[in-house]
Amino acid sequence: MIQSAELKDLLESIRSVYGYDFTDYAEASVIRRITHFMKSNKISTVQELGKVLLKDESAFARFVLEFTVNVTEMFRDPAFYKSLREHVLPRLATYPVIKIWVAGCSTGEEVYSMAILLKEEGLLDRSVIYATDINQRVLQAARDGIYRMDLMKTYTGNYQKAGGKNAFSDYYTAKYESALIDRSLKQNVVFSIHNLAVDRSFNEFQLILCRNVLIYFNQALQNKVINLFYDSLSPFGYLALGNKESLLFSEKQKEFTDVDKREKIYRRENKNGVVKK
Repeated sequence: MIQSAELKDLLESIRSVYGYDFTDYAEASVIRRITHFMKSNKISTVQELGKVLLKDESAFARFVLEFTVNVTEMFRDPAFYKSLREHVLPRLATYPVIKIWVAGCSTGEEVYSMAILLKEEGLLDRSVIYATDINQRVLQAARDGIYRMDLMKTYTGNYQKAGGKNAFSDYYTAKYESALIDRSLKQNVVFSIHNLAVDRSFNEFQLILCRNVLIYFNQALQNKVINLFYDSLSPFGYLALGNKESLLFSEKQKEFTDVDKREKIYRRENKNGVVKK
């Protein structure tokens, strides 16, 4: 069993050497993932793990890949995307330039789902999607936009339930056992490394999506990240969280109003505290 003290020492060493800050991630989740990594790499103690990670950058890269959660799919939770299409995109259409941040974008499925929504509503050409993640390897997979062909049936079903207006096959090209995302969906996407635990705001956005990421943070880090999102949103900008996440314990809770309570879509209030109707 990993002890809290040795876990803290390991995470502090990782932060000092590599700049990755996992110290405010939920402890039970951290221990579970570290234990799995140790078993799969035949490492018996946390001290031995520390020596391996701090001396071998390739081992650390594998550790980060396994440590960060990368479970996603296109149009995951279709009702969420349907709500975005109906309640958020009509408001975004009033902006001359639409800036969207997909934080914790993983391998890119959510990014391209967002791009498809924007394209179908005639908004993609004047939109910029900033797709960020802490993990360089999954970010490269997102840039490549190549997915397993056997997943397309599931993604097609999700797309249709989300109110898709075309044939989902219009958005990818089948090649052998892979599906290549259409180039038009990538043109307005900027992929970049960003660490929610330590990095600051880098732009002002009309919509921020950060779904199923906060559940892996402790309450202090969740609050810090919500503050980051608040500072990064334009007045009346929208924030979308995962279905197991909320603003309930955030100090910014009263600075947002519900757009879709079930789908965890919120709107930032105006700076003077007046909500735009």
